[in-house]
Amino acid sequence: MNFLAASAPAIFVLLWSTGFIGSKLGAPYIDPMVFLTVRFVAVLPVLILLMLSSRASTPRAWPRTWTAIGHCIVAGMLVHGIYLGGVFWAIKQGMPAGLSSIIVGLQPVLTALMAVLLLKETVSRKHWFSMAIGAAGLILVLGPKFDAGGSGITLTTIGAVFVAVLAISLGTVYQKRFAQQTDLLAATVWQYVGALFVTAPLSLTESWQITWSGELVFAMVWLVLVLSVGAILLLMLLIREGAVSQVASLFYLVPVATAVESYFLFEETLAPVQIAGMALVIGAVLTIRGAARKA
Repeated sequence: MNFLAASAPAIFVLLWSTGFIGSKLGAPYIDPMVFLTVRFVAVLPVLILLMLSSRASTPRAWPRTWTAIGHCIVAGMLVHGIYLGGVFWAIKQGMPAGLSSIIVGLQPVLTALMAVLLLKETVSRKHWFSMAIGAAGLILVLGPKFDAGGSGITLTTIGAVFVAVLAISLGTVYQKRFAQQTDLLAATVWQYVGALFVTAPLSLTESWQITWSGELVFAMVWLVLVLSVGAILLLMLLIREGAVSQVASLFYLVPVATAVESYFLFEETLAPVQIAGMALVIGAVLTIRGAARKA
């Protein structure tokens, strides 16, 4: 196993966790669906150039039929469009970020269930127990951030986040089932086309008045290059190379990494109970991945 393959999970968690930081920096200057639409449009030429210039991207593996392209578009609508759109919209409506993070924390469990039902993956009792421990640790990490007094907690906003979590869970399984043999770069291009099918129409209901501050420009560049290219390609690679339920367990680590980053960047506090929760999450994920390597 080469260094990149061995370090890919850790790199993915680190990159994916910065999505919250970038979104927080840019949020005051742009509406959420406009933000996502501009981000998805900006990433397309970057990916196309990478696809055309990369030796690893082989034209033979590019999706050649409308069926293959359609599978990539559907995966993109689920993983990027509906997931990010649902979470961004709920937070914009006033839902506390802590509550949305707890709901998003259900993703590994939902993904594992879908992998068992749709992909016939085998998930051991030890894996289920480790995911339960990880979920408990995640609650400890996010608990101090939870503000139940927010006016944005409604059936609509809670429903939007649940739909978002279901979308990325189903999208992960769908990617494994229907887009397994497609070139990663080419598939990702079509995924962002699918994402635009979701966010572009919704952006028409928002204001396109954008304040191009230094913070927004930095956030946009970071989210386009680091998240939408680097992290997503790593996620697609991890899904291709491993069991979906194993990959999903990595998402338990994302709020942990984000909490640490917020501590250093935004001077947010880390209570002892949060540190204990981080230890539980890290231990659970290491157990899951260790069991996977032995299987």
